Amino acid sequence: MKKEAMLYEKLENNMVHCYLCAHQCRILPPQFGVCGVRQNVDGKLYTLVYGDVIAAQTDPVEKKPLYHFLPGTSSYSIATIGCNFSCGFCQNWRISQKSKKDISNSAEIEMLPMHVVRNATECGSASISYTYTEPTIFFEYAYDTARLAKEIGIYNIFVTNGYMTEQAIDTILPFLDAANIDLKSFRKEYYVKNCKARLQPVLDTIRRMKDRGIWIEITTLVIPGENDSRAELEDIAGFISVIDKNIPWHISRFHPDYKFDDYTETPTDTLEKALKIGKDCGLRYVYMGNVSGGQDTYCHNCNQLLVKRSFLGIEKFNISDDKCQFCRAEIDGVWKPRNGKIMP
Repeated sequence: MKKEAMLYEKLENNMVHCYLCAHQCRILPPQFGVCGVRQNVDGKLYTLVYGDVIAAQTDPVEKKPLYHFLPGTSSYSIATIGCNFSCGFCQNWRISQKSKKDISNSAEIEMLPMHVVRNATECGSASISYTYTEPTIFFEYAYDTARLAKEIGIYNIFVTNGYMTEQAIDTILPFLDAANIDLKSFRKEYYVKNCKARLQPVLDTIRRMKDRGIWIEITTLVIPGENDSRAELEDIAGFISVIDKNIPWHISRFHPDYKFDDYTETPTDTLEKALKIGKDCGLRYVYMGNVSGGQDTYCHNCNQLLVKRSFLGIEKFNISDDKCQFCRAEIDGVWKPRNGKIMP
Protein backbone atom coordinates (compact mmCIF):
# COMPACT_ATOMS: atom_id res chain seq x y z
CA MET A 1 0.00 0.00 0.00
CA LYS A 2 1.26 3.46 -0.85
CA LYS A 3 1.38 6.02 1.98
CA GLU A 4 3.23 9.29 2.38
CA ALA A 5 6.39 8.74 4.38
CA MET A 6 7.40 10.17 7.71
CA LEU A 7 10.75 11.81 8.46
CA TYR A 8 11.61 13.53 5.21
CA GLU A 9 11.79 17.04 3.81
CA LYS A 10 11.21 18.48 0.37
CA LEU A 11 14.13 20.10 -1.43
CA GLU A 12 14.49 22.06 -4.65
CA ASN A 13 13.80 20.46 -8.02
CA ASN A 14 11.36 17.97 -6.48
CA MET A 15 14.18 16.23 -4.61
CA VAL A 16 13.44 14.81 -1.15
CA HIS A 17 15.78 14.15 1.77
CA CYS A 18 14.89 11.03 3.79
CA TYR A 19 15.83 11.20 7.48
CA LEU A 20 14.70 7.68 8.39
CA CYS A 21 17.95 5.73 8.31
CA ALA A 22 21.62 6.62 8.35
CA HIS A 23 21.90 6.48 4.57
CA GLN A 24 19.90 9.75 4.59
CA CYS A 25 19.07 9.33 0.90
CA ARG A 26 18.49 12.36 -1.32
CA ILE A 27 16.08 11.13 -3.96
CA LEU A 28 14.91 12.62 -7.24
CA PRO A 29 11.61 11.49 -8.80
CA PRO A 30 10.85 8.73 -9.64
CA GLN A 31 13.83 7.15 -7.88
CA PHE A 32 13.92 4.92 -4.80
CA GLY A 33 15.99 5.09 -1.65
CA VAL A 34 18.65 2.49 -0.88
CA CYS A 35 15.96 0.37 0.83
CA GLY A 36 14.05 -0.05 -2.42
CA VAL A 37 10.66 0.50 -0.78
CA ARG A 38 10.56 4.30 -0.46
CA GLN A 39 10.03 6.30 -3.64
CA ASN A 40 9.93 9.93 -4.65
CA VAL A 41 6.69 10.45 -6.55
CA ASP A 42 6.39 13.99 -7.96
CA GLY A 43 8.33 15.55 -5.10
CA LYS A 44 6.74 13.57 -2.25
CA LEU A 45 8.31 10.59 -0.50
CA TYR A 46 6.12 7.52 -0.16
CA THR A 47 6.48 4.19 1.57
CA LEU A 48 5.22 1.46 -0.74
CA VAL A 49 5.00 -1.37 1.81
CA TYR A 50 2.49 0.01 4.32
CA GLY A 51 0.40 -2.95 5.47
CA ASP A 52 1.96 -5.27 2.89
CA VAL A 53 3.12 -8.26 4.94
CA ILE A 54 5.56 -10.78 3.48
CA ALA A 55 5.89 -12.80 6.71
CA ALA A 56 3.72 -13.14 9.82
CA GLN A 57 3.84 -15.78 12.52
CA THR A 58 3.97 -16.32 16.26
CA ASP A 59 7.45 -16.96 17.70
CA PRO A 60 8.87 -17.47 21.18
CA VAL A 61 10.39 -14.15 22.23
CA GLU A 62 13.63 -16.07 22.77
CA LYS A 63 13.85 -16.52 18.97
CA LYS A 64 14.38 -12.78 18.41
CA PRO A 65 16.66 -13.39 20.40
CA LEU A 66 15.60 -11.71 23.64
CA TYR A 67 16.48 -13.65 26.80
CA HIS A 68 15.90 -10.97 29.44
CA PHE A 69 12.60 -9.65 28.09
CA LEU A 70 9.37 -11.44 29.05
CA PRO A 71 10.87 -14.95 28.94
CA GLY A 72 8.51 -17.74 28.05
CA THR A 73 6.09 -15.49 26.18
CA SER A 74 5.23 -15.44 22.50
CA SER A 75 5.75 -12.52 20.13
CA TYR A 76 3.58 -11.98 17.06
CA SER A 77 6.17 -11.30 14.36
CA ILE A 78 5.75 -9.42 11.07
CA ALA A 79 7.84 -8.14 8.19
CA THR A 80 7.54 -6.44 4.83
CA ILE A 81 10.02 -6.84 2.00
CA GLY A 82 13.15 -4.71 1.82
CA CYS A 83 16.22 -3.72 3.78
CA ASN A 84 18.70 -0.85 3.93
CA PHE A 85 21.63 -3.33 4.11
CA SER A 86 22.89 -5.71 1.43
CA CYS A 87 24.51 -8.41 3.56
CA GLY A 88 25.84 -11.32 1.55
CA PHE A 89 25.28 -13.66 4.51
CA CYS A 90 21.62 -12.71 5.14
CA GLN A 91 19.52 -15.70 6.18
CA ASN A 92 16.31 -13.97 5.09
CA TRP A 93 17.66 -12.68 1.78
CA ARG A 94 14.69 -13.99 -0.21
CA ILE A 95 12.50 -11.32 1.38
CA SER A 96 14.99 -8.73 2.66
CA GLN A 97 16.61 -8.23 -0.75
CA LYS A 98 13.32 -7.81 -2.62
CA SER A 99 12.26 -4.29 -3.46
CA LYS A 100 9.35 -2.36 -4.93
CA LYS A 101 11.44 -1.83 -8.02
CA ASP A 102 10.37 -5.37 -8.88
CA ILE A 103 7.27 -5.65 -11.05
CA SER A 104 5.38 -7.87 -8.63
CA ASN A 105 5.60 -9.26 -5.11
CA SER A 106 2.58 -11.53 -5.20
CA ALA A 107 3.43 -13.25 -1.91
CA GLU A 108 2.49 -10.14 0.07
CA ILE A 109 -0.83 -9.93 1.88
CA GLU A 110 -2.57 -6.83 3.22
CA MET A 111 -2.61 -6.63 7.00
CA LEU A 112 -3.38 -3.20 8.42
CA PRO A 113 -2.13 -2.21 11.89
CA MET A 114 -5.47 -2.96 13.54
CA HIS A 115 -5.35 -6.47 12.09
CA VAL A 116 -1.82 -7.08 13.36
CA VAL A 117 -2.85 -6.08 16.87
CA ARG A 118 -5.97 -8.21 16.67
CA ASN A 119 -3.95 -11.22 15.52
CA ALA A 120 -1.44 -10.72 18.33
CA THR A 121 -4.26 -10.59 20.85
CA GLU A 122 -5.93 -13.70 19.48
CA CYS A 123 -2.61 -15.58 19.57
CA GLY A 124 -2.09 -14.62 23.21
CA SER A 125 1.15 -12.84 22.40
CA ALA A 126 2.62 -10.46 24.96
CA SER A 127 4.44 -8.51 22.25
CA ILE A 128 4.67 -7.69 18.57
CA SER A 129 8.06 -8.01 16.89
CA TYR A 130 8.99 -6.09 13.77
CA THR A 131 11.58 -8.45 12.40
CA TYR A 132 12.87 -10.84 9.69
CA THR A 133 13.82 -7.95 7.36
CA GLU A 134 14.50 -4.45 8.75
CA PRO A 135 11.78 -2.59 10.68
CA THR A 136 13.35 0.79 10.00
CA ILE A 137 12.38 0.62 6.34
CA PHE A 138 8.71 -0.12 7.11
CA PHE A 139 8.75 2.50 9.84
CA GLU A 140 5.32 4.08 9.21
CA TYR A 141 3.64 0.68 9.35
CA ALA A 142 5.55 -0.31 12.50
CA TYR A 143 4.84 3.08 14.11
CA ASP A 144 1.07 2.91 13.61
CA THR A 145 0.94 -0.72 14.73
CA ALA A 146 3.09 -0.08 17.80
CA ARG A 147 0.93 2.85 18.83
CA LEU A 148 -2.23 0.72 18.72
CA ALA A 149 -0.52 -2.17 20.49
CA LYS A 150 0.70 0.06 23.31
CA GLU A 151 -2.84 1.29 23.94
CA ILE A 152 -3.96 -2.21 24.93
CA GLY A 153 -0.82 -3.24 26.82
CA ILE A 154 1.01 -5.21 24.13
CA TYR A 155 4.78 -4.66 24.03
CA ASN A 156 6.71 -3.70 20.89
CA ILE A 157 10.08 -5.07 19.77
CA PHE A 158 12.44 -4.07 16.95
CA VAL A 159 14.85 -6.69 15.65
CA THR A 160 17.13 -4.35 13.79
CA ASN A 161 20.49 -3.68 12.19
CA GLY A 162 20.54 -0.42 14.13
CA TYR A 163 21.03 1.76 11.05
CA MET A 164 18.51 4.44 11.98
CA THR A 165 18.67 8.14 12.70
CA GLU A 166 18.22 9.80 16.06
CA GLN A 167 14.98 11.29 14.71
CA ALA A 168 13.63 7.81 13.98
CA ILE A 169 14.51 6.57 17.47
CA ASP A 170 12.89 9.54 19.17
CA THR A 171 9.76 9.19 17.03
CA ILE A 172 9.19 5.53 17.89
CA LEU A 173 10.42 5.91 21.49
CA PRO A 174 7.00 6.32 23.19
CA PHE A 175 5.91 2.95 21.84
CA LEU A 176 9.08 0.85 21.60
CA ASP A 177 9.88 -1.36 24.58
CA ALA A 178 12.78 -3.53 23.46
CA ALA A 179 15.22 -4.14 20.63
CA ASN A 180 17.70 -6.72 19.58
CA ILE A 181 20.40 -4.89 17.64
CA ASP A 182 22.87 -6.59 15.33
CA LEU A 183 26.45 -5.53 15.92
CA LYS A 184 27.86 -7.40 12.98
CA SER A 185 31.48 -6.33 13.41
CA PHE A 186 33.65 -3.69 15.00
CA ARG A 187 35.49 -2.93 11.77
CA LYS A 188 34.50 -0.08 9.45
CA GLU A 189 35.73 -1.99 6.41
CA TYR A 190 33.53 -4.99 7.28
CA TYR A 191 30.37 -2.88 7.17
CA VAL A 192 31.40 -1.24 3.91
CA LYS A 193 32.34 -4.51 2.20
CA ASN A 194 29.64 -6.85 3.52
CA CYS A 195 26.68 -4.59 4.32
CA LYS A 196 27.18 -1.54 2.06
CA ALA A 197 26.84 0.59 5.20
CA ARG A 198 28.86 2.18 8.02
CA LEU A 199 29.67 1.07 11.55
CA GLN A 200 29.33 4.34 13.47
CA PRO A 201 25.54 4.81 13.11
CA VAL A 202 25.02 1.34 14.58
CA LEU A 203 27.17 2.18 17.60
CA ASP A 204 25.24 5.44 17.99
CA THR A 205 21.90 3.59 17.92
CA ILE A 206 23.04 1.18 20.64
CA ARG A 207 24.04 4.08 22.89
CA ARG A 208 20.89 6.09 22.16
CA MET A 209 18.46 3.26 22.75
CA LYS A 210 20.18 2.37 26.00
CA ASP A 211 20.21 5.99 27.15
CA ARG A 212 16.50 6.35 26.36
CA GLY A 213 15.47 3.35 28.44
CA ILE A 214 14.67 0.86 25.69
CA TRP A 215 15.63 -2.66 26.77
CA ILE A 216 18.37 -3.80 24.40
CA GLU A 217 20.19 -7.03 23.66
CA ILE A 218 22.94 -7.36 21.06
CA THR A 219 23.61 -10.12 18.54
CA THR A 220 26.81 -10.85 16.62
CA LEU A 221 26.78 -13.49 13.90
CA VAL A 222 30.29 -14.93 14.03
CA ILE A 223 31.56 -15.73 10.52
CA PRO A 224 34.82 -17.66 10.08
CA GLY A 225 37.53 -15.50 8.56
CA GLU A 226 35.41 -12.34 8.70
CA ASN A 227 34.82 -11.29 12.31
CA ASP A 228 36.02 -14.19 14.47
CA SER A 229 39.46 -12.96 15.51
CA ARG A 230 40.20 -12.51 19.20
CA ALA A 231 40.91 -8.81 18.69
CA GLU A 232 37.57 -8.23 16.99
CA LEU A 233 35.57 -10.14 19.57
CA GLU A 234 37.36 -8.32 22.39
CA ASP A 235 36.54 -4.97 20.76
CA ILE A 236 32.84 -5.84 20.48
CA ALA A 237 32.61 -7.18 24.04
CA GLY A 238 34.59 -4.23 25.38
CA PHE A 239 32.31 -1.73 23.67
CA ILE A 240 29.19 -3.39 25.10
CA SER A 241 30.73 -3.61 28.57
CA VAL A 242 31.55 0.11 28.63
CA ILE A 243 27.93 0.97 27.82
CA ASP A 244 26.49 -1.49 30.34
CA LYS A 245 27.86 -4.84 31.47
CA ASN A 246 24.26 -6.02 31.98
CA ILE A 247 23.44 -5.91 28.26
CA PRO A 248 23.04 -9.51 27.04
CA TRP A 249 25.33 -10.42 24.14
CA HIS A 250 24.21 -13.20 21.78
CA ILE A 251 27.01 -14.76 19.77
CA SER A 252 25.45 -16.81 16.98
CA ARG A 253 26.74 -19.59 14.79
CA PHE A 254 26.91 -18.84 11.07
CA HIS A 255 25.48 -21.29 8.54
CA PRO A 256 26.47 -20.92 4.86
CA ASP A 257 23.75 -19.18 2.82
CA TYR A 258 23.08 -16.70 0.02
CA LYS A 259 26.38 -15.20 -1.27
CA PHE A 260 28.34 -16.81 1.57
CA ASP A 261 27.42 -20.37 0.65
CA ASP A 262 31.07 -21.33 0.13
CA TYR A 263 32.02 -20.48 3.73
CA THR A 264 32.20 -23.05 6.52
CA GLU A 265 29.89 -22.92 9.50
CA THR A 266 31.25 -21.47 12.72
CA PRO A 267 33.05 -24.04 14.88
CA THR A 268 31.55 -24.47 18.33
CA ASP A 269 34.91 -23.80 19.95
CA THR A 270 34.95 -20.36 18.30
CA LEU A 271 31.67 -19.52 20.02
CA GLU A 272 33.00 -20.87 23.29
CA LYS A 273 36.07 -18.65 22.85
CA ALA A 274 33.79 -15.66 22.22
CA LEU A 275 31.72 -16.50 25.30
CA LYS A 276 34.86 -16.52 27.46
CA ILE A 277 36.03 -13.26 25.90
CA GLY A 278 32.70 -11.65 26.73
CA LYS A 279 32.92 -12.80 30.34
CA ASP A 280 36.55 -11.68 30.62
CA CYS A 281 35.51 -8.23 29.34
CA GLY A 282 33.03 -7.95 32.20
CA LEU A 283 29.77 -8.88 30.47
CA ARG A 284 27.42 -10.62 32.87
CA TYR A 285 25.22 -12.35 30.30
CA VAL A 286 26.71 -13.96 27.20
CA TYR A 287 24.77 -16.54 25.20
CA MET A 288 25.50 -18.82 22.27
CA GLY A 289 23.00 -19.09 19.43
CA ASN A 290 22.25 -21.67 16.72
CA VAL A 291 23.92 -24.39 18.80
CA SER A 292 22.81 -26.65 21.61
CA GLY A 293 23.82 -25.31 25.01
CA GLY A 294 24.88 -21.88 26.13
CA GLN A 295 21.37 -20.44 26.45
CA ASP A 296 20.81 -20.55 30.21
CA THR A 297 21.01 -17.55 32.55
CA TYR A 298 23.13 -17.71 35.70
CA CYS A 299 23.31 -15.22 38.53
CA HIS A 300 26.29 -12.91 38.10
CA ASN A 301 26.78 -12.89 41.87
CA CYS A 302 26.28 -16.44 43.16
CA ASN A 303 26.36 -18.31 39.82
CA GLN A 304 23.15 -20.20 40.55
CA LEU A 305 20.97 -21.24 37.59
CA LEU A 306 18.22 -18.67 37.16
CA VAL A 307 16.61 -19.44 33.80
CA LYS A 308 16.89 -22.80 32.07
CA ARG A 309 15.84 -22.67 28.42
CA SER A 310 15.04 -25.43 25.95
CA PHE A 311 13.24 -25.80 22.65
CA LEU A 312 10.11 -26.46 24.68
CA GLY A 313 10.36 -23.12 26.47
CA ILE A 314 11.37 -22.14 29.99
CA GLU A 315 12.05 -25.15 32.22
CA LYS A 316 13.25 -23.31 35.33
CA PHE A 317 12.73 -19.72 36.42
CA ASN A 318 14.39 -18.57 39.64
CA ILE A 319 13.92 -14.79 39.48
CA SER A 320 11.45 -12.94 41.66
CA ASP A 321 10.99 -9.19 41.98
CA ASP A 322 13.85 -8.80 39.45
CA LYS A 323 16.21 -10.52 41.89
CA CYS A 324 18.00 -13.84 42.14
CA GLN A 325 15.94 -16.11 44.37
CA PHE A 326 19.12 -17.45 45.98
CA CYS A 327 21.24 -14.40 46.85
CA ARG A 328 18.81 -11.55 46.01
CA ALA A 329 21.22 -9.90 43.57
CA GLU A 330 19.55 -7.59 41.05
CA ILE A 331 19.12 -9.25 37.64
CA ASP A 332 18.66 -6.76 34.82
CA GLY A 333 15.77 -7.36 32.44
CA VAL A 334 12.02 -7.04 31.97
CA TRP A 335 10.85 -10.19 33.67
CA LYS A 336 7.14 -9.52 34.10
CA PRO A 337 4.56 -8.06 31.68
CA ARG A 338 2.52 -5.00 32.57
CA ASN A 339 -0.19 -7.11 34.21
CA GLY A 340 2.41 -8.29 36.73
CA LYS A 341 2.00 -11.97 35.89
CA ILE A 342 5.18 -13.97 35.37
CA MET A 343 4.62 -15.85 32.15
CA PRO A 344 6.78 -19.00 32.41
